[in-house]
Amino acid sequence: MISANLSAIFYLVSGVLFILALRGLSSPETSRQGNFFGILGMVIAITVTFLSTGNFSSGFIFVIIFILAGGSIGAFIAYRIPMTAMPELVAGFHSLVGLAAVFVAISAFLNPEAFNLGTPGNIKLGSLIEMSIGAAVGAITFSGSVIAFLKLQGVMSGSPITFKGQHPLNAIILISIIVLIYLLCSTQSSNLFWILLATSFLIGFLLIIPIGGADMPVVISMLNSYSGWAAAGIGFTLENTALIITGALVGSSGAILSYIMCKGMNRSFFNVILGGFGAKEDATSNSSKEQKPVKSGNADDAAFLMKNASSVIIVPGYGMAVAQAQHALREMVDTLKKNDIKVSYAIHPVAGRMPGHMNVLLAEANVPYDEVFELEEINNDFANADVAFVIGANDVTNPVAKTDPQSPIYGMPVLDVEKCKSVLFVKRSLSPGYAGIDNDLFYKENTLMLFADAKKMTEDITKNL
Repeated sequence: MISANLSAIFYLVSGVLFILALRGLSSPETSRQGNFFGILGMVIAITVTFLSTGNFSSGFIFVIIFILAGGSIGAFIAYRIPMTAMPELVAGFHSLVGLAAVFVAISAFLNPEAFNLGTPGNIKLGSLIEMSIGAAVGAITFSGSVIAFLKLQGVMSGSPITFKGQHPLNAIILISIIVLIYLLCSTQSSNLFWILLATSFLIGFLLIIPIGGADMPVVISMLNSYSGWAAAGIGFTLENTALIITGALVGSSGAILSYIMCKGMNRSFFNVILGGFGAKEDATSNSSKEQKPVKSGNADDAAFLMKNASSVIIVPGYGMAVAQAQHALREMVDTLKKNDIKVSYAIHPVAGRMPGHMNVLLAEANVPYDEVFELEEINNDFANADVAFVIGANDVTNPVAKTDPQSPIYGMPVLDVEKCKSVLFVKRSLSPGYAGIDNDLFYKENTLMLFADAKKMTEDITKNL
């Protein structure tokens, strides 16, 4: 057994390591070190929690078995998962955090003596408030993450699912949750506790289904924040310092990231949370798509344009991830640089399916960090560049975001690729992006569509270069 004072010291150390982990993850150059700090902090926290109980009964064998089983499953999934499915993995793990918070709250409510919270029907008021909030947020996190997972996996449509009176219904349910928590704390009725959980699960579904595919990166970071607050609430119930610190860090950092992304998309944070963005459909996109002229080319044409360019800007998107073309892209860029062609990468804040998705893929291909630029840093450079090579990006390059007030992405800052002298757009077809709308860039006079698998087309261009 470890003393309470020593436990507090080790929890403090783990908390510092978690802060250092977040600091490291803020930059691709220090992300590996940040990841190591996070792992070390979690190992310390788990070990101290395990040793501080002081009750090594036969039940601990089952605890160890479950830890090893869960850890093994998690490691196996993380090892086997492709980068394209990383957003689904993150959403799935968020759901498990929320569900864990719900299970702990159920255990504490049914058997408060085991947690030193009082007796059934006579639980300490502060603990009951913390338990109720943690359970509600955990339930919302679980059901919301399940919907996000299904949308990302393609089981559900990425388009917004709306119905009349949706927002008033959500508001009524949210108010009901607050009322149920008040009544539960007043009466400690087990029936109210189960109704609270069921209502929280329901609102989690209803909050996420109306959110469109273009907002999915924000949804991921938002659910990340929810999972943190759920963990922090349960940390107070268990009087576990490490859980409180970790939950607060995750919750606050996720909320800040969601706000930053909404600001980068010129969207209201509350509109995104309440499913207000992406509910409109572009009625003209499908009907007008086939009627517009499109110029298409091949690898020879693309190589010719790049050979005669002095500067090329690469715009990667989710299509690059699907085709696993990042390494082929790196080889093409190396060939261009050997011919004294300036090359840089333009990253949109919501490119891919989760925050930083493109940065991770480029880092995997050992792309130098000083060649990768965010939207604000590089957007003015498109007007002076000879070629923009768009590989799998779609919504983040759509000029309609600046020209059509009826578009669901109107007002979202996009990469100004249409200002380049020539645009090479690698895509399998003219199908719309994840937001479900047509891209006007396909039909621009200076755009050459390269219809092919992103990896194969990039390899063919490299051969021609």
